[in-house]
Amino acid sequence: MRRWRTASEFVDHYGPWAVVAGASEGLGAAFARALAGRGLKLLLLARRADVLEEVAAPLRAITEVRTAAIDLGEAELAATLTALTGGLEVGLCVYNAALSQVGPFLEQSLEFHQRTIDVNCRGPVIAARVLGEGMVRRGRGGILLMSSLTALCGSPFLAGYGASKAFNLSLGEALWYELGPRGVDVLVCCAGATSTPGFLRTSGAGGPRAMTPEAVVVEALAALGAAPSMIPGAFNRVAAGLLARLLPRRAAVRIMGAQTRRLAGAP
Repeated sequence: MRRWRTASEFVDHYGPWAVVAGASEGLGAAFARALAGRGLKLLLLARRADVLEEVAAPLRAITEVRTAAIDLGEAELAATLTALTGGLEVGLCVYNAALSQVGPFLEQSLEFHQRTIDVNCRGPVIAARVLGEGMVRRGRGGILLMSSLTALCGSPFLAGYGASKAFNLSLGEALWYELGPRGVDVLVCCAGATSTPGFLRTSGAGGPRAMTPEAVVVEALAALGAAPSMIPGAFNRVAAGLLARLLPRRAAVRIMGAQTRRLAGAP
């Protein structure tokens, strides 16, 4: 497990550039602020140029920041990401972008389900492949994939999202084993409810207890270079222990479904 005593040690291993995918709000914006505070230069990616610039503008007072308004589900993502990072020494990739929609599986369009796979599964694979190659060549770096507690068992009314997060959990843990000996730290952060704008729009005031994005980011960055995956928040770790270890699979899915049913407003 790596212990960074100073910000310069962090930059030496994960710098000088970090790519944050899905950086326009919530966890992505919190990662951007935390990494800028540690001295990394930033390439911030998201669809909405105006909101992305709102995140980037105050950070330019302390570090170099570039932004690119791109669709992380686009067919040519590999070529786009290669072009954007050409000439940059990227030492850290945070893939936070995700598409989700609460509701019954059959009431969501096939196009939406396919796009969920493109953004949530295909995107992390491309980012890890395109950026990981340079990290391995230099013998240092890090890849942080954001997953969710929904990865631990089937999540009714979030079926595609939960499945995509299970994909990321499996992908990241495998890469932790493959790339760790080559100097590249890989971590999957399985966050629980987090008070991001998207979560608050979905859950409203009566939603489950939620961590702040900043608290999740602090724990995730502290764990980078240690275990292959982690769960931020003591309450979330207890809940995960119940879902993944103590309860029968059927019971875990029913408990998850009872929570997500309320969010979906399903009868």
